[in-house]
Amino acid sequence: MRKIGLIGGMSFESSAVYYRMINEAVRERLGALHSAEVMLHSVDFQTIVDMQKAGRWDDAARRLSEVAQGLEAAGASCVLICTNTMHLIADEVQAAIAVPLINIIDETAASMKAAGIKRPLLLATRYTMEHGFYTNRMAADGVDVMVPNAEDRTLVHDIIFSELCAGIIRDSSRQALMAVIEGAKSQGADAIILGCTEICLILDPKNLPLPGFDSTAIHADAAVAFALEGVSQGGKKAA
Repeated sequence: MRKIGLIGGMSFESSAVYYRMINEAVRERLGALHSAEVMLHSVDFQTIVDMQKAGRWDDAARRLSEVAQGLEAAGASCVLICTNTMHLIADEVQAAIAVPLINIIDETAASMKAAGIKRPLLLATRYTMEHGFYTNRMAADGVDVMVPNAEDRTLVHDIIFSELCAGIIRDSSRQALMAVIEGAKSQGADAIILGCTEICLILDPKNLPLPGFDSTAIHADAAVAFALEGVSQGGKKAA
């Protein structure tokens, strides 16, 4: 089994979801009491948030690159950045390491293309919705991403940072997000991207008015597929 390196803590709420999903998937695949070989470096999220707010993306890239290099040196066979927003600097982090960085945007785009999705709505942080790195990368994969209007972008961003990252789940916020989804559906959206790793804490992709794609689950599944390549049930190498 290959070792998975996780850059977490952004926020730790979603990092805990990654850890659970990855280990559940390995146990389901291999049976018995098997679990994943995982290394997690959980950063101090406030330091990253301060860099985001100040537009210090070069500093953020250097910080996450250092973390990725540490995971690689410790034996990680792949690295995941456990947040959508920080994929803004994913290419810089990949350039700093020799092992693959499994990109959440590419994996989510592949899942939607396989399902025939053409025009999904992206629910994410303001950075992810507005900086272009996400929508442009999706467009290169043939997926035309919709984003909410300015007022709704502020709503979604505030719910993520003020509530979900702090472990707060409010029914009123869930209802507000559902209203955003219904509005996008009326404008031609054919799916919903849960494009922030905390959104799965408040929205169930199986209970939406449109097909839901949980980027956290997709990313975790991709990590498990990489880690278990060539491993058969029971944890042995496939013949």
